[in-house]
Order: sequence, then C-alpha cells, then structure tokens
Amino acid sequence: MIPLAKPVMGPREEELVLEVLRSGRLSLGPMLPRFEEAFAARLGVAHASAVSSGTAGLHLALRAAGVKEGDEVVTSPFSFVASANAPLFEGARPVFADIDPRTLNLDPAAARAAVTDRTAAVLPVHVFGQPAAVPAFEAFGLPIVEDACEALGAVHADGTPVGASGHPAVFAFYANKQLATGEGGMLVTADAETKERVDSERNQGRAPNMDWLDHDRLGFNYRLSDLQCALGVAQLERLDAMLADRAKVAGWYRDALSGVEGLELPYEDDGTRGWFVYVVQLPRDADRDATVRALAERGVQSKPYFPAIHLFAFYRERFGHREGEFPVCEDVAARSIALPFFPALGEGAVAQVAEALRGVLESRHGGGAAGAS
Repeated sequence: MIPLAKPVMGPREEELVLEVLRSGRLSLGPMLPRFEEAFAARLGVAHASAVSSGTAGLHLALRAAGVKEGDEVVTSPFSFVASANAPLFEGARPVFADIDPRTLNLDPAAARAAVTDRTAAVLPVHVFGQPAAVPAFEAFGLPIVEDACEALGAVHADGTPVGASGHPAVFAFYANKQLATGEGGMLVTADAETKERVDSERNQGRAPNMDWLDHDRLGFNYRLSDLQCALGVAQLERLDAMLADRAKVAGWYRDALSGVEGLELPYEDDGTRGWFVYVVQLPRDADRDATVRALAERGVQSKPYFPAIHLFAFYRERFGHREGEFPVCEDVAARSIALPFFPALGEGAVAQVAEALRGVLESRHGGGAAGAS
C-alpha cells in the first residue's frame, strides 16, 4: 500500500532529541526559544510563539484579536474543523461564507456579504497551502487571523511569505505537514504585546517574568515540549529541501494526471503554493467513496479531503446548517480526494497512483467500482 503521508526524519532529528533528553530540560528549556527564533527568522517576522497545536494557536490568536462571547468570526466551511471550532472556544460563532471554485479559499465577496455588526474578525484559511486573498480581506477593516496551518513555504504573488503580512498567523506541525513535530504549532505576530500575551496564556497565564507564584490571567496548557521543539529545529534546517521535494512530487502528479477527462487538478497561480497535500476533484459522475475503496484495492491509500464543515452533525444541530447553503463548497467537498503525497514519494510511485486512478475512473462507465451512484 502506498501511504497517504510519511514524515521525513533522520539523524539530525535524533541528535537534537537526544540533546534534549540528556539536558534534563524536557519542557520550557532552551530548545523552545531556539525553535521560535529560527522560525521567526525563516519567515521574516518579529515574533513567534510555539504552542501545542495549530488549534491552540488559532484559539490564542482569536483571544488576542479581542474575539469574545457573542461575537462572530467569518471563515471558510472548507477546512479542517479546527478553524471553525476555535471561535467557539471563546463563545463566538463561526459564520461561514462560500469558497472560490478555483483556489478553494474563502471567497472575499462572499465573506464581505457575511459581515455584520457583530463580526469581530475574519479568519481566512490558506487551504492546502494555496495563498488566500489577504489584501482583499484587509479592505474589510476588521482584525484578521490567518489560518496558515497548511501553508508553510507558501508565498503571495507579491513575494510576501504567507504568515508575514502583519496579522497573527498560525502554522501547524502535525505529522503530514511540511514541517513535522508530531503535534505542535506556531503563532507568529508583528506585535510584541501579542507575543507576551500568548506566551503567558499558553502557560496557564503565568506572569511574564515566569514567577511560579503569580498567574495574572486565565491561561491554558498549550505548551510545546522541548522534545518537539528539537524536531522542529532539525526540520527547519532541511525545510527548503523538503519543500522542493514536495513541489517536485506535485509536478509529477500534474504531468501524470493531466488529460484525465473530468478530473480537476490543484489550482496554481502566480503565487507559490506551499504544497501540503495533493487533492484532486473527481468527475461529477464518479462515486468518491467507491473510488477510495477501489484505489485501496489497487494498493493506493486515499482519503476524502475535506468534508464540508457546516454539514457536520454538530454544526447542523447547533446552528441549523443544511445542504445548499454553500453550493461551491458542497460540490468541491463531495468530489475531493487526497492522493499519497510526501517528500520521499518517488516518481514511480506517483506513476502507479496515477495509473490506478485513471483505471478506476475509466472503469466507472463499464459498471466498475467507481461507477456513478
């Protein structure tokens, strides 16, 4: 079975993890600021705060932006569910708007139409590493929190790295991400006060001077251990090579899958996508779930990616969402699958995946496993 994802780990990661183990400082040790400073320098931002996950980073970023109970946060229904859940942690409501059918990112016109007098922030998602239209959201005059959890290495068309536009932005380091620490995330900001607040709140609200006896605000256990930071430092050192390998694999897929009738490949524009996953949209007469099963039978792991958040049972029951609200998102979500994608994936494996997908799709008109439902 060709797996969906596989992290790249090697001797340098082992070396730095052992360094932490031998130091006896497993958390809040010197590897934490080392990772933060290296990450900030890589992105060209003033401040970076390591946290336990991208979800935690989004929560703290929304708190820092002033989002509170009763507020609304405009965001995308086509994302990992964390971007929608994060406003709920503060008693705010995620307000969805439809997506652009090419980029799959939050559509600025739809987002503007969703703004009300209760809107406290806009939370655009750089879906699958494709840069979102941040300048268009800036025109709203509202606080922006960027979900860049899938977009490390992405660059806007004007040359600005995603996450370096001056707004709080959050990256994530789950095992399938461009940089992997197992779990973990990074909140970047241009504002020193936001950095101080986040560093306190990730550590139970402890005072800035780290005095154990004083916790001057509500906080959380959102710390990232030094063991994970060690992985992050090592991964940063090889990030350029891993990003280049991801782009190379994406190019192989582009060549191998172009011309497959009805198959829609990832959109690419003048900006640079930070390749996170390789997601294609199946022809409208193909059964997505049957396609996933048929690919597995041919030795290829794949996965629906992403479901529409507003159609999750929790969001239906809590907010009354229903089919038909966001037709572009719903169409894309019903047809999208992620194919195996990681830096070490070879050209031969890509060709095998492409051949399997082509065969499954061609079989649907003959009553095969991927036939129309």
